[in-house]
Amino acid sequence: MQEFLQLIVTGLVIGSVYALVAMGFALIYKATSIINFAQGEFVLVGAYVCLWLYNSMGLPIIVAFILTMCISVLMGIVLERLILRPMIGEPIISVIMITIALATVLKAFVTIVWGTQIQVFSPPIFSQKALHFGVVRVSEVYLWTVGFAFLFLVVFAAFFKFTRVGIAMRAVADDQQVAQSMGISVKRVFAISWSIGALVSAVGGILVGNINGINIALSDFGLKVFPAVILGGLESIGGAIIGGLTIGVLENIMGSYLDVYLGGGVKEVAPFIVLIVILMIKPYGLFGIEEIERV
Repeated sequence: MQEFLQLIVTGLVIGSVYALVAMGFALIYKATSIINFAQGEFVLVGAYVCLWLYNSMGLPIIVAFILTMCISVLMGIVLERLILRPMIGEPIISVIMITIALATVLKAFVTIVWGTQIQVFSPPIFSQKALHFGVVRVSEVYLWTVGFAFLFLVVFAAFFKFTRVGIAMRAVADDQQVAQSMGISVKRVFAISWSIGALVSAVGGILVGNINGINIALSDFGLKVFPAVILGGLESIGGAIIGGLTIGVLENIMGSYLDVYLGGGVKEVAPFIVLIVILMIKPYGLFGIEEIERV
């Protein structure tokens, strides 16, 4: 039982970061109907930028963190304006290919600038000291990670519900034509959606990078988030959060108990096994909008 509880706690830690990145993924899709396959590269770029500002430039972590957020927002706006906006109205497969190409370019850029070797924040941002909660042992860095992830989730939930921009984004997500007729700038909402998607991905990259170190493989985080988004429903931000937590726990438990029998690697494929099962049973996810076409 102690081992099982430990696995759940650890799974919730990584699941909270999945939830954060999945929220950006779902937000971009909900507002623009675009599946962003470059989300993992947003995670990668954000982590490396913060690492560079902190390690190489010697900036305090708070300053490095804030500058990374600003750079991520700017990156999201620029990419939407120069690359994605001209694709409005084009076939969806063309837009998907653009995001895949964008992912490749961002990954190549990171490889050229920072290389492929694992790098760590020095000194570490958070302590690795273990704390005991009953029979469960939790590292301080895990507590900080969960705390920051949920802080951002709460902040953005309040942003979407109570601010004028957030309400405008919800209106565009529901019906772009009606929102535009009410005087809402759809293009502005698109830019904000991409900037928020880049921002939350950068936060996720920093949090995961502080635990496991940072290298080029961090971009795979975006692919692992995809099953979480599908589980919750592509159009549901709340579903993305639940899906992220669920996938984090499931992959941790499946990896721990099945690796012994299958020779390892289960944790890496577990999210995609869940993805296949979801698509077979409930293709629109737990909270997705089921589209019915009548002939």
